[in-house]
Amino acid sequence: MEKHINNFLEYLEVERGRSLHTVANYHRYLDVFFRFAKPEQATDITAEAIRKFRLWLNRRNLEKSTQNYYLIALRTFLKYLNSRDADTLSPTAIELAKTSRKELELISHEELMRLLDAPAIATTNGRRDRAILELLFSTGLRVSELCALNRDSVDWQQGEFSIRGKGGKVRLVFVSTVARKALKNHLDGRSDLEPPLFLSQNLTRLTPRSIERLVRFYAAKAGIVKKVTPHTLRHSFATDLLRNGADLRAVQLLLGHSSISTTQIYTHITDRELRSVHERFHRRT
Repeated sequence: MEKHINNFLEYLEVERGRSLHTVANYHRYLDVFFRFAKPEQATDITAEAIRKFRLWLNRRNLEKSTQNYYLIALRTFLKYLNSRDADTLSPTAIELAKTSRKELELISHEELMRLLDAPAIATTNGRRDRAILELLFSTGLRVSELCALNRDSVDWQQGEFSIRGKGGKVRLVFVSTVARKALKNHLDGRSDLEPPLFLSQNLTRLTPRSIERLVRFYAAKAGIVKKVTPHTLRHSFATDLLRNGADLRAVQLLLGHSSISTTQIYTHITDRELRSVHERFHRRT
């Protein structure tokens, strides 16, 4: 089994192009199952073993979405074994736990404007932080994608750049005029020649955790009592596009979602706009 697992992880990295972080997560989720079920060969991964594992996960009070991470890793592993003609359980035998739709972490337009204006641009860190917030809202980048950017990532002439997102997928990202100006102010104030677009005071690349703390700080400074994360700005980017008439398929591409069903979580946010349409166009109001 250890050989199967190692081959599977190499397959994810090389043939499927998964990031090292993703491969490590798959390894971790599978390791938990193998420690629990202790299968010695592929045929030991039975429906009953998986049922007991699911019960064990559930009794640990894990959220359904978290339980699904383990099941997805196991299902992908079984699919890999099946493709190698191994005698094992069909991956279709694993059904994911049903999850309830979570409310999106949204802030109002007024709160968003206060957040974007919160950094004091008279300081070096303030100009950097303004650029970070503007870029997150302008592009809908994931925080890991933002942290990976370098100075030469952005085409300043076109106001766009390519980003390699989840699953190694490359997409085109566009930078608004306001975000471009904030980025230029940030870079003009830097005296170092380090490649990363965003640096800490120690001249090291900012991490996702650092950006999360930064966003929380400015949300509090802006008087926003809701939970605000970098992903909140990604949500704001998507809903802003939809409310202004963007096509759902276009938003999917801009966000880098592999499936449009993922993007559809935003559509119920715009349902409230339907009321005004009904009132304007229905003849018996």
